[in-house]
Amino acid sequence: MLKIRVAKDEDIEAVVQMMNGGASSQRVHLENGETDTYKPAFHAIQQCPNTDIYVGETETGEAVATFQLTYVKGLAFNGKPRGQIESMHTRADMRGQGIGQEMLAQAVKLARDKGCCMVQLTSNKERSGAHRFYTSNGFLPTHEGFKLIF
Repeated sequence: MLKIRVAKDEDIEAVVQMMNGGASSQRVHLENGETDTYKPAFHAIQQCPNTDIYVGETETGEAVATFQLTYVKGLAFNGKPRGQIESMHTRADMRGQGIGQEMLAQAVKLARDKGCCMVQLTSNKERSGAHRFYTSNGFLPTHEGFKLIF
């Protein structure tokens, strides 16, 4: 059983390690892993009223999973917001234990509690294991995504 909570300053190193540990080939060369370079963005997200980074921690307080959840306003779906899940990662040595499922269920619950009409996410085409995970948890691959990376 995990304790899932909003990430604090002391979690940033673990969050960055998990995020970069799951980086796709398009992103891995853009990450440096130096925790200090991520702090300004982390602190800006902490101040953002519609976005939070979460960690899942074990009974011993060890962060083993993470995700970011943003509430996006829109006109479609009768003007209801949607939850956008980003950077969902479970530490590599903890995969296959149901941790990701707990984290995903919590993200869905948070979005429902905020009145969202859906949760959505993107997953790099390289991450076939992640795709199986999301579809096994009820997500449908309804769209083709596009990015322009600078």
